[in-house]
Amino acid sequence: MNESQRSRRQFLKAVGASSLIAGVAGAGASLGAEGNEKLAIDGGRPVRKTLLGYQAYGPQFYNEVERREILEVLDSKKPFRWWKSGSKVLEFEEAYAAHIGVKYAIGVTSGTTALSAALAALEIGPGDEVILPAWTWYADYDTIVLAGALPVFAEVDSSLNIDPADIESRITPRTKAIIAVSLQGCPADMDPILEIARRHKLRVLEDFSQCVGGRYRGKYLGSMADIGISSFQESKTITAGEGGAVVTNDPILFERAVRAHDVGVIRSPYHENLGGGQIPAFAASNYRMNEFTGAILKAQEQDIETICAALRKNARKVREGIADLPGLKMRKTPDLDGDLGVTIFLDHPTQENRDRFLRAMRAEGISASPPGGSVILPIDGRIENKVTVHPDWPSFNTPQGKAIRYGRDCCPQTIDVQERLGGVIMDPNFTEEDLNDIVKAIRKVYLAMYVA
Repeated sequence: MNESQRSRRQFLKAVGASSLIAGVAGAGASLGAEGNEKLAIDGGRPVRKTLLGYQAYGPQFYNEVERREILEVLDSKKPFRWWKSGSKVLEFEEAYAAHIGVKYAIGVTSGTTALSAALAALEIGPGDEVILPAWTWYADYDTIVLAGALPVFAEVDSSLNIDPADIESRITPRTKAIIAVSLQGCPADMDPILEIARRHKLRVLEDFSQCVGGRYRGKYLGSMADIGISSFQESKTITAGEGGAVVTNDPILFERAVRAHDVGVIRSPYHENLGGGQIPAFAASNYRMNEFTGAILKAQEQDIETICAALRKNARKVREGIADLPGLKMRKTPDLDGDLGVTIFLDHPTQENRDRFLRAMRAEGISASPPGGSVILPIDGRIENKVTVHPDWPSFNTPQGKAIRYGRDCCPQTIDVQERLGGVIMDPNFTEEDLNDIVKAIRKVYLAMYVA
């Protein structure tokens, strides 16, 4: 056995022989010449001379439709949605609800305020516990705390989404809801999550902010749980810079979300649609979407399928171009067809391997990164130390709140997964040449690192 063969066998053993495709030895032999190419990071010629990276998706699709919708608001001189007929916000809400396949949608100012309204709709408050993934954005945690409830972290798996296998052990008699977050374009594994929730009589909130347009087994994200939320911040599928929405099929949850977002009242046409309302007013906030935001989102909503189809097509081409790499492990997804195709993430044996792979890819002219857009929340200082807006805030002043411990010990699997995964973020407007360069760079670096 020569040194090259020995190195390759050692790597294959490290990543797990069970993950290999049949005939890997023959494939490795046929890839030998390709794997001998000198990497740019080691002084070789790069695949590209200029760095290829992705851009925010939605703004790339701005056109005359957005311009016309905005000008109509300007010409109306009525940017507040309630003081006019023909509201852009209402038109967006109706189109968005129909697209996702739900009865109701309410536009709000951000994904964060959408979460606040959704938690209010679910009547989450002091004494309640809410399970959420250890890897997600601050808003999922912060809105639980600001509701006075206690966040309980569950691990994520190699999809970077909440691990259904880790949920049940986190449930206590005080658990009221699970937040299923679909991160970086990958749908959460909803069937087992919903089954656990049904068995324990828990509510499920879908946060599909990073996967608008994503599907799970034929159903759009946002349509399966008790209530769902999405964000339209600039890094999301469609965007008005900021903005959010709450979606549901439940009229009571919708009414509570409407009241929560608009100082406790329920206005026309919701008042008529809900038969005058079924619950009394309660103390609430103001998360109302304005007409300028609604105008942009009304236009952008028409581009959801165009953006998602382009992402999926481009990701599929790259996946197919690297599928024969021996020992290849990629980010897990519970539904490849429903996945947006935002990431081409490889699952590397170690963080050191991952980081060298990313440096080598960038040297080849292809932007590459670890997972992003989220935080390992339990190891963030203010979260580990349970810092709140007031020392008497209820979340951490119950016996359970005082006893709970965050930090590295509560999410070792999440830390391990986040340190191993990394690769290329896709763009819906990558050209055929761009995609070929991505494939070439991944193959070049992977073969040099792991097979040659």
